[in-house]
Amino acid sequence: MELQFKISGYEHTKLMKHLFCGDGKESVAVALCGRHRNNEREILIVNELKLIPNEECYARDYDHLHWPTTSIHNFFTRVSGADMAIVKIHCHPGGYDQFSETDNRSDHEFFDSVFGWSDSDAPHASIIMLPGGEMFGRFFYSDLSHRPIDRITIVGDVIQIQEQVTLVNGAAFALRTIQAFGQKTYNILHRLRIAVVGCSGTGSPTIEQLARLGVGELILIDPDRIEHKNLNRILNATSDDAESERFKVDVLKHAVTQMGLGTAVTAMPVNLYDSKQALEALASCDVIFGCMDSVDGRHLLNQLCSFYLIPYFDLGVKLEADGTGGINKICGTVHYIQPGKSSLITRGLYTTEDLRAAAQFRKNPEEYEALSKNAYIKNINVSSPAVISVNMMVSSHAINEFLNRIHPYKSEDPANYAGSIIDLTENCIVNVDELSYPIDQYLRKKIGKGHMIPFLEMPDLP
Repeated sequence: MELQFKISGYEHTKLMKHLFCGDGKESVAVALCGRHRNNEREILIVNELKLIPNEECYARDYDHLHWPTTSIHNFFTRVSGADMAIVKIHCHPGGYDQFSETDNRSDHEFFDSVFGWSDSDAPHASIIMLPGGEMFGRFFYSDLSHRPIDRITIVGDVIQIQEQVTLVNGAAFALRTIQAFGQKTYNILHRLRIAVVGCSGTGSPTIEQLARLGVGELILIDPDRIEHKNLNRILNATSDDAESERFKVDVLKHAVTQMGLGTAVTAMPVNLYDSKQALEALASCDVIFGCMDSVDGRHLLNQLCSFYLIPYFDLGVKLEADGTGGINKICGTVHYIQPGKSSLITRGLYTTEDLRAAAQFRKNPEEYEALSKNAYIKNINVSSPAVISVNMMVSSHAINEFLNRIHPYKSEDPANYAGSIIDLTENCIVNVDELSYPIDQYLRKKIGKGHMIPFLEMPDLP
């Protein structure tokens, strides 16, 4: 089983400032974490961070630290009443990249106490931060045995993935990717599990690009079947698929498998609101691309990515009609959502009224036949009027933005590209920086909560 630890970018920055205050001595913090586990991964996700004030420590030196646990008593109480984890994080100012004998004794004493409070045998963890911000650590179990953490992910303006793995030799198809972005980036891609929710207009070219970039695993989610009317925009779909009414995800899974590039694919022909299995599969992903047009579906993804600290790329395409048979506006949007900062709703992509109406439409469609689910075109009664050239352009922009987050290559800070509006009518791209959007204070409180009952605190989910 792979052991992982996740922390948001803003918490990582706060942590680093505290641990390396400039006096060359060790400092410490403690994180309360939510959990996610399945047969393949055990993930601890930072929900709340407590910085232990240096002045409260009994003793501090460059290689030694003695501190009181009184200020984290509420963490112990919460661990005893819920399935959460405690992670101790301290620094090595001198850059020593291993656990010392002093660390071993301290951890043994600390986690013996933690498990005394805990009602379960689920693991907790100890992590060390080095001066450059790099981290390594280990999970502790109830018998006080421990295992190294396989992957640490920092989800911020940049998606930082820190892990110790053997580099794989890129296959011939990957050589151009390696030349452009380097062997390390290719290895990251090769180990990523990425979900694409919505496998039609923008979804199918997104899947195509991710597979040809060498992504290790794709999870495809879409409940719909291939129809003749959408053959104009779904890559790899054929008339035979439409005649056979094959699920979109099955067609795209077959196409990726036939490429023979090594990408594993899971196809899930379900609606998110009806499938606990699909939601749990998403919770284990490293990145999610949302390629659907329903307000409530996008809201659900934004909520899930907050609870499980998953970077989320939201793609949208809109054609606005002039009411007389022409088109006034053709534009697309790509939003990078990092949990703990702004959200789709604080960015103004929809309102709470829109969300309420979409939920009512989903639950009682016969009563809301006239309700538009954030349609591609306004004022024209045309079903799914997507244009493949626009869809592929927006998809390509999203993939390039994703690559910029794992391997920054643009001249400006990635934070300057939190949102992009691609306006074909005006022939321009407008980029909006993260600081221009209001923080979603409600979702910030949900960061890292992980698995809960009810799931995502939403009783209407399965």
